[in-house]
Amino acid sequence: MAWITKNSAGTKIERRATPYLDEPTKARLRADILPRYETRLGALLPTLHAVQHQHGWLPPQALLEIAEFLQITPAEVYDTASFYEEYWLKPKGEHLIAVCRSIACEFCGQPQITEAIKQRLGIDVGETTPDGKWTLIEVECLGSCGSAPAMLVDETLHEWLTPAEALKKLDQAPAAHHGHH
Repeated sequence: MAWITKNSAGTKIERRATPYLDEPTKARLRADILPRYETRLGALLPTLHAVQHQHGWLPPQALLEIAEFLQITPAEVYDTASFYEEYWLKPKGEHLIAVCRSIACEFCGQPQITEAIKQRLGIDVGETTPDGKWTLIEVECLGSCGSAPAMLVDETLHEWLTPAEALKKLDQAPAAHHGHH
């Protein structure tokens, strides 16, 4: 299972005593999910989703537990989890900023929005701030092409943005008010 050691720190897999895929979750999956799929691989997406929903991301140990549970190879689990953008193989921040990079948003100034947020938070797209508060990503489309540029902060959609407006939205977000002395 060489793929597990490929992470940036080069560390071996962290094992904790408490499984990520716990018995109540397994029972629910056996009852509700597994019967609906002909193959164990088919059941993989909802299983990944269930574990991620509980923990916020998919640590390597969780991927191993899922492979074992579904009787498929860890490589199959990893390949699938890394293919889909909605699965997180690294912890994400408490708050997610998703800047839309659709053609409409790009045309209306999205690159400047992303740039302003990168400068403010000191991180790149795909990264999380050191304090674990913010993760910045770009997404293909938020469905707000008529009010571009747009971004999501957690569940809240912000439209017609300027770089200054975007930063104001960050300051107004709940995360901005934690830990200020």
